[in-house]
Amino acid sequence: MIPLWFAVVLTAYAQTGTEPPPRAVAPEEKSGAVNLNDSESARKAKVLLAQTIQALGGEAYLKVESKAQEGRGWALHHGESREMGRPYRYFERFPDRDRVELVGTGHVVVPLPDVGIIVVGHEVKNKSEIVIIHNGDKGYETTYKGTASQDKEELEAYLRRRRHSLDLVLRKWINDPGVEYFYDGLAVVDGKPAERVGLINNRNDSVTIFLDQNTHLPVKSSYSWRDPKDKQKNTEDEVYDNYKPEQGIMTPHAITRYFNGEISHQTYVYKARYNLNMPDSLFEASTTYDPYQPLKRH
Repeated sequence: MIPLWFAVVLTAYAQTGTEPPPRAVAPEEKSGAVNLNDSESARKAKVLLAQTIQALGGEAYLKVESKAQEGRGWALHHGESREMGRPYRYFERFPDRDRVELVGTGHVVVPLPDVGIIVVGHEVKNKSEIVIIHNGDKGYETTYKGTASQDKEELEAYLRRRRHSLDLVLRKWINDPGVEYFYDGLAVVDGKPAERVGLINNRNDSVTIFLDQNTHLPVKSSYSWRDPKDKQKNTEDEVYDNYKPEQGIMTPHAITRYFNGEISHQTYVYKARYNLNMPDSLFEASTTYDPYQPLKRH
């Protein structure tokens, strides 16, 4: 149906005996969204990340399938230690399996072998010993009482850290075509001049990595999230220091976690090994009791 205003114009031109002017052709609209990764900022961010991967070990770093560590860790509250540092052993198989053994007071940590099958963790008998296993999105905690599902909030916090972990960002995020890159300028981390690179995935989740200007090694990673309960924004940071080569891979031997600007955990790595033959049983667990139910008396 012809619009009324257009019919009136046609009638007027018919009465004067002249031809109506040709209709103007609308300019052709540009199709497709703007690709932010074509920007100078994105290109610079990608170059910096490529330098970082090379500094970490290049292909050797990217092809790591498993790693094991032993060291000592401290949990802190409001920047103060709640306890003496505890020896630990940590085993990880990428991308979603790990096991940490918190060794009890006075227990000697079994040294990690250089090659071959690793020693499966000791049986938990001491009240101060804990084994925590993550397999996919499930978490288990074993104490002298038995094995229970990991506390829900602790598991959520762990899974959030894993999704934003430096290894996952540098080995998976950067291969996702939906990730956008940004160069965020200069910064200083623990007295070191650094450059900031931001990444945002298609779920609107972001990570900022701070890269040492001289060595190109990561010195810090940061991400934020909003608490579903109080709707407050929280920021979690990890600071990496004391890098040493382990099997051709530059490995931080000092890692400090921050929660909203306060130190929450410190780890000192004594030894690290990569691509060990780890049996599946190292990451398997099944619940034997419910910590929220009273223990049955025999």
